[in-house]
Parts: sequence; C-alpha cells; structure tokens
Amino acid sequence: MISKNHPNEILSPAGDIECLQSALNFGADAVYLAGKEFGMRTASKNFDNDDMAKAVKLAHEKGAKLYVTCNTLPRNNELLHLPEYLEGLENAGVDALIVADIGVMELAKRYAPNTEIHMSTQTGIVNYETARTLYNMGAARVVLAREMSFDDIAEIRAKTPKDLEIECFVHGAMCVSFSGRCLISSYLTGRDANRGDCAQPCRWKYHLYEENRDGQYFPVEENEGGTFLYNSRDMCMIDYIPQIIQCGITSLKIEGRAKSAYYTAVVTNAYRHALDDYYKMGNDYKLQPWIKAELDKISHREYSTGFFLGNEPGQVTSNGGYIRHYDVVALCEDYSDGIVHISQRNKFLVGDVLDVLPPSGIPFEITVRSIVNEKGESVQAAPHPMEKLQIPSAVPIPAGSLFRKQRNN
Repeated sequence: MISKNHPNEILSPAGDIECLQSALNFGADAVYLAGKEFGMRTASKNFDNDDMAKAVKLAHEKGAKLYVTCNTLPRNNELLHLPEYLEGLENAGVDALIVADIGVMELAKRYAPNTEIHMSTQTGIVNYETARTLYNMGAARVVLAREMSFDDIAEIRAKTPKDLEIECFVHGAMCVSFSGRCLISSYLTGRDANRGDCAQPCRWKYHLYEENRDGQYFPVEENEGGTFLYNSRDMCMIDYIPQIIQCGITSLKIEGRAKSAYYTAVVTNAYRHALDDYYKMGNDYKLQPWIKAELDKISHREYSTGFFLGNEPGQVTSNGGYIRHYDVVALCEDYSDGIVHISQRNKFLVGDVLDVLPPSGIPFEITVRSIVNEKGESVQAAPHPMEKLQIPSAVPIPAGSLFRKQRNN
C-alpha cells in the first residue's frame, strides 16, 4: 500500500477474500465488508467467522482498517442473534461497525464497547443536528446520505465536533431511493432491500399496456432499447478530489461489495493516486489523464456526479446495462528472468497488446510475443480459463498485476 501523510481515507468494498486482497494490494486505507448476517448485500459471498478473523489479520498486516456492516433493519426475531454476533466481531478485532438502526447502535455499545460505531448512509443523515446527536450518542463517524451537495457537507463539517469523521460515497452504483431505503423490491418480488436482498427492479425494462388491447403493449421508451424509469447512473467523482477534501469529507467511500476483485483493484488504485497527488501537488494539483482513463476500463453505467453539484439528473434513459471496454485476461503470479508466470482468465493471443496494472501502480502496455503452456509447449492462443502460462516481458511485472485486453466493440 502507498504510504501517505494526510488525514483522508480511501475506503474500498470487499464481497469476499479475493476482493479484500485486491483492495489492500491496490492501496485501500480501510475495507468494509459483511458477515453472514445483518449486512445489506446478501448477493455477495460475505465472510463467516473464520474468514472474518482472516480478513482482520490481512488488513492489519497491511496497516489498513476493517469495518463490518451491520446496517440492515432487523426484525424482532433477528435481534436475538445480534448480541452474540456483535461480541464475535469485537473479539475478531474489527475496527468499526457500520450500523443504520438506533437499536442496533445501542446493542453495539453494549456488546462491542471497544469497537467504533459508524452510522450508515441508510440512517439518512442530511443535517448537522442529526450528525451532532449521533455523535453524542456514541458515533465516531457518520456516512452521509447520498443526496448531499458539497455546500451541504461543508456546513455539516463546520457545525459538528472536529473529531466526528465524515464519510461519503464518491464512486459506484447509485440507488434511486432516498439513501437506499426502497420498497419497490419488496412489493414486486418479496425481497426486502432494507435487509440486503434487493432484486434491483429499478433496473428493469418497463412497458405500458392498454386495458382493452389484450396482449399488446406500448413501450414508453427513449429508443429501441426500452425505457428505464428508475435506472440511476453510476457516480464518479474522480474529477473533484479538491472539492471532496475541502468540504470536509474524511473518508472517500467506493461502492461495490457485490462487484469483482478487478473492479475493486482499478477503482481503489485510481482514487489512491488521485488523493495522494492532491496532497503532493497542493495548489498545482491536476488530475492525471491515465487515472480518469482507468475508470473507463471497468464495467460501469453512464457516470454522473450524483447530488454533489446540486440536483443533476442521474437517470440512464438510453440503456439499462453496463458499458464495458476491457476484459481481464490474466493475473500475474510471479516474474523471474524475463518471464511472467500468469493465471489465465480470458482468451488472448500471441500478438495481442495487453494493458498491465501493477498493484498500487501506473498502467503500461506489453505485446505478447509468445505463450508457453504448462506442458512447455509454445501455443498461439490462451483459451482455457485458469490455465497456468508463461509470457516474456523485458519489464519486471510484480505479482498481483492485472492483464487486460481492450474489446473490439
């Protein structure tokens, strides 16, 4: 991890051990994840008791912190299991609990008294009085609602205790509802978004039916792709690092606990470099073009700045899917004597130009001059997932580096 001499934090998501390792290898100061209960992402693998202890150890060995989400809105019967769960997290050594419910907050103070409490964005914190009240109740940090402008955040910072930390999402998927509190999924599918089981009906295609024309529908659409009435854009604030710091945000939070280790690596690395550059350059700060380009190398929806600049529209009306320009084709396991030992992920060929992203580093390109398989045979293509291969490189490539190939489309 890149060492830093400034007070701000890059906070990265992890849905499993691989994502955790990516976050740590590519520069996260802290990682947030969930156990098997009480987290808002049931689609992720998440962490059982053994994995949680391992995760804490990995993070602390890297000098990073580890936060655990307990941010569902639990029902009465679920509360019976919560004290033991909280005690287990404190015993595992987690650095903070992210909670949304006031009752959960009180239980955390009782059963995990030595673990910091961070109030989740699900709490819906939009003013300084709420932030101050939560601080007085024992919160060390508030994760502000996503519907906040820079001016709103600056006022909260100015009117709250200086040791109350402020965390805001700066990158990733946005939810059409207020601070993630949504009932559409519950109504349409029976899956409760406020207990981590959202079916994302906001991303579905919708059509209009006329009651007297049975079996006929009339698309309410922008184009042939359909209409996406609630389909929010992804947030990307990489162009606004100075404003993020100057308005008083302590922790820059990246959304994505249900996303891949590759996503975690690329986004963490980009914000790591942008933040460190800001402190190095001061008034001369300028975002390096390669950093912004990196965020187009992951799958994403159309980008927006959310509500940071005011009420900017955040709806995608042209499509409901992801924009994807690159594929991960290999992971570097070792490098010695000019040979890169890799584990293949997607097909690539001799002659392909691959984009390499080293841990906490700056990307560069290499051309595949040859490929040797596990049998020592020279081959022209690498079509088999997870196959161990060797390719030459005059440039040393550290373990954990990602190899990417640009798509033709």
